[in-house]
Amino acid sequence: MSGSDPGKLISKADNLTTLSLTRWSADWESATRLYEQAANGFRVSKDYENAKLAFEKASKGREMLSSPWDAAKSMESAAALAKELRNWTEVIDFYRKASELYMQCDRPQFASDSLAKAACAVEDALPSDAIKLYSDACVLLEDDRKEQMALDLYHAVTNIYVKLEKYTDAVAFLLKLGLAADKCNATNSQCKAYLSAVIVYLYAHDLKQAEKCYNDCSQIDAFLRSDQNRFAGKLLSAYKEGDVEEIKRVAQSRSITNLDSVIIKLARKLPTGDVAAFKTNAAIGEGEALDENDLK
Repeated sequence: MSGSDPGKLISKADNLTTLSLTRWSADWESATRLYEQAANGFRVSKDYENAKLAFEKASKGREMLSSPWDAAKSMESAAALAKELRNWTEVIDFYRKASELYMQCDRPQFASDSLAKAACAVEDALPSDAIKLYSDACVLLEDDRKEQMALDLYHAVTNIYVKLEKYTDAVAFLLKLGLAADKCNATNSQCKAYLSAVIVYLYAHDLKQAEKCYNDCSQIDAFLRSDQNRFAGKLLSAYKEGDVEEIKRVAQSRSITNLDSVIIKLARKLPTGDVAAFKTNAAIGEGEALDENDLK
């Protein structure tokens, strides 16, 4: 039927929003319904490019009708289709727009989720953009005092940094994860984050920073009394003794099996360099301890 042809629906909707000598005001309500029908029709027929464009128009229509929630939903549909088309720039732009629309509805959790969807979609193609998106998503949740919901996002950022071999940045986000976990009383997540930070530094063959991080984190009572603290202490002692076999034994133990898989893989590869020099230098000054506020 011609009335259900998505292309003709788009043309009819466009006409309803185009002003002329005989039409002095746009009929956005009727046009938006037609755009939505067309978008679904195109999507069913797997014409994703036109479906995406129709959802964009439907989103604009919902905005014109002062319905940002529905506008956000349509924009997310457009973003999902952009993902199918592997148009990563549009994926980011559309999900960011959806996030802004959710914020107009005062729904920060949905706004954060849109940014996280974008980050997940572009993680392999555009890792730097994904990091920014995940970070912005975390900010929205933390501003809404929903730190518990941000923990997985911090894990995601850390994993990207490890894959990029940016270990200092990975540690920075692990410490942020620890702080967020502390705010929502997620003690186990907090302690695992601090142990993970020590492991990342050791994988980067930086014993000095690993010890400094360990001493710093041990100022936090929850970590000081934890199994993760004791495990990190054993690992650091083995390094200072230059005992390769003990490092391997500790790193292969079951104590790390509850960490993120990316961190477990790093631990299983320890030590990554010559540790003999560490024994010689073990007695030379300890790194200056950080104030607890440096974790913030």
